Amino acid sequence: MGEITSSSDGSVTNSSSSSSPPPQGLLERLKDYGQEDVFSLWDELSIQDKDLLVRDIQNLDLPRIDRIIRCSLRSQGLPVPTIEPVPETSVSSVDVRALEERERWWKMGLKAICEGKLAVLLLAGGQGSRLGSPDPKGCFNIGLPSGKSLFQLQAERILCAQKLAAQSVNEGSGGFVAIHWYIMTSPMTDDATRKFFESHKYFGLEVYQVTFFQQGTIPCVSKDGRFIMESPSKVAKSPDGNGGVYSALKTSRLLEDMAMRGVKYVDCYGVDNALVRVADPTFLGYFIDKGVVSAAKVVRKAYPQEKVGVFVRRGKGGPLAVVEYSEMDQSMTSAINQETGRLRYCWSNVCLHMFTLDFLNQVANGLEKDSIYHLAEKTIASIHGDIMGLKLEQFIFDAFTYAPSTALFEVIREEEFAPVKNANGTSAVDTPDSARLLVLRLHSRWVVAAGGFLTHSIPLYATGVEISPLCSYAGENLEAICRGRTFHAPCEITF
Repeated sequence: MGEITSSSDGSVTNSSSSSSPPPQGLLERLKDYGQEDVFSLWDELSIQDKDLLVRDIQNLDLPRIDRIIRCSLRSQGLPVPTIEPVPETSVSSVDVRALEERERWWKMGLKAICEGKLAVLLLAGGQGSRLGSPDPKGCFNIGLPSGKSLFQLQAERILCAQKLAAQSVNEGSGGFVAIHWYIMTSPMTDDATRKFFESHKYFGLEVYQVTFFQQGTIPCVSKDGRFIMESPSKVAKSPDGNGGVYSALKTSRLLEDMAMRGVKYVDCYGVDNALVRVADPTFLGYFIDKGVVSAAKVVRKAYPQEKVGVFVRRGKGGPLAVVEYSEMDQSMTSAINQETGRLRYCWSNVCLHMFTLDFLNQVANGLEKDSIYHLAEKTIASIHGDIMGLKLEQFIFDAFTYAPSTALFEVIREEEFAPVKNANGTSAVDTPDSARLLVLRLHSRWVVAAGGFLTHSIPLYATGVEISPLCSYAGENLEAICRGRTFHAPCEITF
């Protein structure tokens, strides 16, 4: 009867009988962390499955994962600092910004883009399952006349920002500096995302200016911190949240890559916003002008119960942080500022951020050192069927508590925030249909402002026109295309 033997790395290399024990060294390591139960069904596994299980365990950084689990579980129930609202005076509000100031920021941003100081960082690890699609969320077509995917809309905005920056200094002649696009995928979306870009020839971008990298995963655990087994030969794992971008940038050595390219500022955003202004020159110029290490675009909450996180201060005069809507009680969500008549907690986080590269390096080290992850109780597929367990995640906004200086920049919801989160028919908000209408209505206003006219066979509130991002970034330079012309909605306006 054969025996399980293991090489120096612990992998199974020989045949085995059902009574042969798992590799002793690996078993002892698991016992050190209280996770030896992963071998509980060892004797029932085939030779191949035993090898799969051993390799799965070897690929886990057990000391790090154990530290994360212990710190995260221990943090639950601890008192948190008092939450204070963010004063309206500390936010760059749309109401008080002058046209001259906006134009100055726009020019500052274009200059920094021309100098190669800006990189764009996309959080694209999510799948389109909630939208009824098997593809990565960025591949989704929200039904615009052009049929463009979210990825294509964003790529074309990068192309437009590059062109505007080149024109601002070269008067339309000469070359340009490419904006590098770093795209974080997940193990579930990486291959499909790469193939989608390849099949669409990178939407007009140069191949060299796009870098894909994967966020990490972390084992799902029970409430007492034990690994949940997805199958007898595999530990259940889930992505480590969009905040996993910091450690992923570090382990992929992409922070060094950015530095080598001369990047100073990083524009970071989520994939599921059909109106996102990628590489926004105005926001970049504002960020540079304020001299802060981090900034976020915010919109005012539409109503008290809106399911969005809001910016707060942790403790009196403490750092900015984001509190999720699920962490706020009714009294907080409905509290009114008596001086303004508006909600006290009104600044919604919409995942549109700007960071200095130096600060990203600090965060990548700081979050890893703290090892505190958010715990989300979820249904997890396991060897015992679907069970309740814990997924461990970090969020992109966790970085703000490390920032010595953060600026909040209010934007107009109808111009920059069209979330695509829920399938049509399952919700009244944040659907492909609602996002499409926001795009069409905004672009219709641009056409009219540029001297164009619209005709329509269905009510205008239900339709509109789409302007290609290759024509205009934010409604500028449309007079030559639109003035005196009539467009029948719905349609796409391009060159």
